[in-house]
Parts: sequence; C-alpha cells; structure tokens
Amino acid sequence: MSEHMRIGEVAARTGLSLRTIRYYEEVGLVEPSARSQGGFRLYTEPDVARLDLVKRMKPLGFQLDEMREVLLLLHDHGRGELRPEHAQRLRHYAEIAQRRCAELRERLETAEAFAVELRAPIQCEGTVT
Repeated sequence: MSEHMRIGEVAARTGLSLRTIRYYEEVGLVEPSARSQGGFRLYTEPDVARLDLVKRMKPLGFQLDEMREVLLLLHDHGRGELRPEHAQRLRHYAEIAQRRCAELRERLETAEAFAVELRAPIQCEGTVT
C-alpha cells in the first residue's frame, strides 16, 4: 500500500497552496486517494504526480475542461488503454503545448531585451554592477 501524505506535505512538494489544491479537488482535477478517520485529505505519489501535471499545464493556458481531458487521456495511456481517437486528442494537446511554449519563449525574449535596455543607462553611470 502506498504511503499517504497530508495536504501540507503535498503543498510543500508541489509548490501549490493549500487553497489551490483544495480548488483542484473541488473542480474535479485531483482527488485525494483517501481520508483519515479525522477527515483529513490523504494523497499518494500518483496524486502528487497528477498535481504536478496540472501545475505544468497552467502556465500554458489550458482551461479546466482541457486539463481534465488531458489527465484522463494520460491515465488511459498509463494503463495501456489509449484508443486511436484518444491518441489523436493527445497529439492535438501536444501541438497546443508546443505552440504555447514557443509563444512564451518569444515573450520571455522580449522581456529580457527590455530588462537589458533598462540596465544599459545605469551601467554607463557605474551604479550597477
């Protein structure tokens, strides 16, 4: 049997707030594997992995329903039950993720260029090292 973790440990491991983890449970993205006798949420390693996936989808702009579908498709794949039409859906999401990563890289390059531009006059003055 897997070792269970309480929500605080899961929050520390994932970098997500308790509130965010509870919200993800509320909207059906991640459910705790069990509850203690006192009603505390108990999570397993697969639960933490699922939260990590959600955390990685968030900056790419995936909506809740898209996240649910991706999680379901990946779960089916992990069990060896991925049908051809589901594989096509995963390819679709992979393409979206690739495109959004490229957009983020472009935005980051623009932001970094701006930061360099802001530092240039100050460095000429010798006040910033």
